[in-house]
Amino acid sequence: MKLRKFNIFIILSVLLSASSISVKGAEPIKYGDFNQWVTRYITESVVIGGKQRKVYAVGPENVIYENKPYNNMGGSPWGTSNVYAKVAGVTKASNAVYPHERKPGNKCAKLCTQMESVKVLGLINMNVMVAGSMFLGEMIEPISSTKNPYAKMNMGMPYKKRPKALVFDYKVDMPVEDIRVKSTGFGSKKIIQGRDAAVVFIFLQRRWEDGEGNIHAMRVGTGGSEFKESTSWIDGFNLPIIYGDCSNKAGYGWLGLRNGDNAYYARNSKGELVPVMEEGWDKPDATPTHVILMMSSGNGEPYVGTEGLNLYIDNVAFEY
Repeated sequence: MKLRKFNIFIILSVLLSASSISVKGAEPIKYGDFNQWVTRYITESVVIGGKQRKVYAVGPENVIYENKPYNNMGGSPWGTSNVYAKVAGVTKASNAVYPHERKPGNKCAKLCTQMESVKVLGLINMNVMVAGSMFLGEMIEPISSTKNPYAKMNMGMPYKKRPKALVFDYKVDMPVEDIRVKSTGFGSKKIIQGRDAAVVFIFLQRRWEDGEGNIHAMRVGTGGSEFKESTSWIDGFNLPIIYGDCSNKAGYGWLGLRNGDNAYYARNSKGELVPVMEEGWDKPDATPTHVILMMSSGNGEPYVGTEGLNLYIDNVAFEY
């Protein structure tokens, strides 16, 4: 009888962990069920307290006790805003993306907007607003400055398919305040009127590299959604991908081409991180070479957000 109960428990656990991944025609993204995580223990510098901090990464179950740059493990395509930083010889860790138990035996990712506090020698308090983000790509560690955050991210991964949509489960915790706070750690906090939003967006690009190592791109496909209200779990949410020029479509204005100071970065054939300049909208029947997927608990500039805004994500897949 005990054995039978144990077998039933195993079956229930499997059923609970399966959700929108079972959508017909859906292809799960590796580790996109967020049941496996790498736990890193980073010891911060004594000058800021010398605490040991947990920093999480999406990948095969593993534990790392060492202050060293992280490279995606186990073929995981996921990068996060969780980082190990070393600025002017001072080691600091930041974590705003966490494993979260959705149900017994089934984890999801919890992306949080939170205030990161730093106390220097017990005298100077600095507060930095951090929005948790998760993306396909990798964060380049150690972070050595707060300038141009995009230049620390290798954004996107090779991808040549043409999905109809991105499918995922989500939940949102949205504070009632219609204000955002800008806090960079230097100077006083600034209150900005207006409601923040959690976001999920996907860009399909056709990239090429010129003789000088610059990376160019045409936008092949676009999808995105803003989440401005609290919700319970929404399973199998379907985010359609529009092919070709979507600049005139209602609700797509914030998903325009990324270039100039707004460009994301990627490694060229020389191993250098360079901006990916989107030069226009590709033909609707074009085949992409790369996909960019970003999920975040904020939709503003760096160091701006609404504390307590949380985005929960689970079971991410492409639908064909």
